[in-house]
Amino acid sequence: MKIIGIDPGYAIVGYGVVEYRSNRFTTLDYGAITTPAGMPFEQRLLTIYEDLTQILTIHRPDAMSVEKLFFNSNQKTVIDVAQARGAIVLAATKMGVPVYEYTPLQVKQSVVGYGRAIKAQVMEMTKRLLNLKEIPKPDDTADALAIAICHAHAAPSLINEKIIKGMLK
Repeated sequence: MKIIGIDPGYAIVGYGVVEYRSNRFTTLDYGAITTPAGMPFEQRLLTIYEDLTQILTIHRPDAMSVEKLFFNSNQKTVIDVAQARGAIVLAATKMGVPVYEYTPLQVKQSVVGYGRAIKAQVMEMTKRLLNLKEIPKPDDTADALAIAICHAHAAPSLINEKIIKGMLK
């Protein structure tokens, strides 16, 4: 299974593409889509959409895992991130890639084994699980890879759930 993990944002969108086969990870690609602060917001959204569409075209993932938004104290920021997330989900949907959402707690639990793990622990375990020489930078990229790992661990139970519900045969 090939998975693209996404850490949504409008200045930086972290992405990480991994393949998960026989309980082993292969890191295929990772990086960040960036948009400059002075760029008109609608242009930033278009850049995110177009760049992500190109990445999806190159890698053809089986699934996209995206971090669920959580509300913080800055309403403008959460609204802008939600709009960027919409462009991200649209790109995946137009490419026929199913989208799965995970909370930060689920990602930490999946990667570290503890839902209250600190960011440094998640990054170190991501590096180890993917057999990387160093923690990817920027942090958004490492977060995206962790989100992809989370989906790899969750996918078997999601498939079983669909079988039980009669959605797959």
